[in-house]
Amino acid sequence: MKILVTGINGQLGYDVLRKGSELGLDINGIGRTDLDITKEDDVKRFIKDMKPTAIIHCAAYTSVDKAEDDNETSWNVNVNGTEYLAAAAKAVNAKLIYISTDYVFDGKGETSFIETDTPNPLGSYGLTKYEGEKKVQSILDEYFIIRISWVFGINGNNFIKTMLTLSKSRKELNVVGDQIGSPTYTYDLAGLLLQMVQSEKYGIYHASNEGFCSWAELAEEIFEQANVDIKVNSISTEEYPTKAVRPKNSRMSKEKLLSNGFQPLPEWQDALKRYLKELSGEVK
Repeated sequence: MKILVTGINGQLGYDVLRKGSELGLDINGIGRTDLDITKEDDVKRFIKDMKPTAIIHCAAYTSVDKAEDDNETSWNVNVNGTEYLAAAAKAVNAKLIYISTDYVFDGKGETSFIETDTPNPLGSYGLTKYEGEKKVQSILDEYFIIRISWVFGINGNNFIKTMLTLSKSRKELNVVGDQIGSPTYTYDLAGLLLQMVQSEKYGIYHASNEGFCSWAELAEEIFEQANVDIKVNSISTEEYPTKAVRPKNSRMSKEKLLSNGFQPLPEWQDALKRYLKELSGEVK
């Protein structure tokens, strides 16, 4: 199987390529300088020449707040780029994994969203990712759509790195405590994606590390595990206004993973522990 990974300069794409290489797979990665996915003819030509067996599409416009003002760019990348890749995948009979997000949901209620719940995105970013889902479904008969949340990986910026950086100059931090979700360690997710793409178990899945927490609870766990003495003040979403509205409930059910024979990802606290070791340069 010849696997192509898009977005290798991002957190997830980087780890999918890394994990695939560790597993000895025939895996190839591209970034924006290798292929501009918003250019339809370039995408057609690239995929036709390469003829991958599978594409794991991690490239995305993920700046949630910037997307509110820069809708054209986010739409071009998340919707048009996905459409072109899906069409190109179909032309060479390649499998496609499209990475989506908890932001396709409105975050209402306190129960976990299931794969068949109707998306209702609150902002531009979530809308473009949902429209990307619809493009994949309209072009391909068989596909993988994987919704993830609260991503952290070694390559790129994330909440954990931000918390550790801020803790160097602060004695206390205000962190939102009424948004609930599941952190996702990209190295753990990468293994699952590579297992999926080698299967025929198509469909929409939710994938993140096990367990739920608030951002404030995540921050507290980060500092406890990192032995950082700092006070975390749990505040409301309204006390920390942002350009884009965040879903308060990002709980997603992973029952479909289990029913299709996939192993759930480890508990988020365990993932955090291994990630902090990785950040400190220790062996995983």
